Amino acid sequence: MYEIAIKQYLRKYGFGEFNPKAVLFDMDGVLYDSMPNHATSWRRSMASFGIDMAEADAYRYEGMRGVETIKLMAREQWHREISDEESQRMYDEKSRLFSLCPQAEIMEGVMDLQRKIKAEGMKIVVVTGSGQHSLLEKLAADFSGLVSPDLIVSSFDVSHGKPDPEPYLKGLAKAGVEPWQAVVVENAPLGVRAAVAAKIFTVAVNTGPLPSDLLTAEGASLVFDRMTELRDSWEKIAPAMTDSADAGLI
Repeated sequence: MYEIAIKQYLRKYGFGEFNPKAVLFDMDGVLYDSMPNHATSWRRSMASFGIDMAEADAYRYEGMRGVETIKLMAREQWHREISDEESQRMYDEKSRLFSLCPQAEIMEGVMDLQRKIKAEGMKIVVVTGSGQHSLLEKLAADFSGLVSPDLIVSSFDVSHGKPDPEPYLKGLAKAGVEPWQAVVVENAPLGVRAAVAAKIFTVAVNTGPLPSDLLTAEGASLVFDRMTELRDSWEKIAPAMTDSADAGLI
């Protein structure tokens, strides 16, 4: 199963090897079970400005920079472009409401998975569309010893958020690796699209309410239903990666 997925990846991009040296993680819905809080905050904050945003939309646009999501929603519903300042003001309200939500739990199994990755000598990079300083600071503290602040890509580092590949290309640059030397762990369709556009082997974990078919349709090479499933499968995935580096599977 895993060998086939790697073969298909190599053939798709014409790479001669797959030799991962870094794993790039999304944050919300991957490291933290935080998407329900985000969905509620999006719905309430946008309603206060007269934009109808269902909680399902938060999952549909997950991964996109917040200010870009707001501009898109305004374009769709108000039929006009809004300024960066107006969009930021609206995003600030969303951030305020999110800060009042119960603290999101760390996703079950993800720290165990990262410990396995670290033990294999791989770098861990976090690539998030978040622009909330409090969340980024909490991330570095909660995952101390696993996630280094200098290997975090946030909305402050890019001009274009997911589904543009720029965030993941920036993650590759920070880790000092090429696309065939990395793996992405994502949960959102737009995040998968961004990682695939960056030509990185993409593993999707469906931690939200959207059908898994959406993740496959965006190009995910592997799809798991839970983070614990990926954690428990890592010992089988990692040897397949090593074998591809040693023998070449193209």
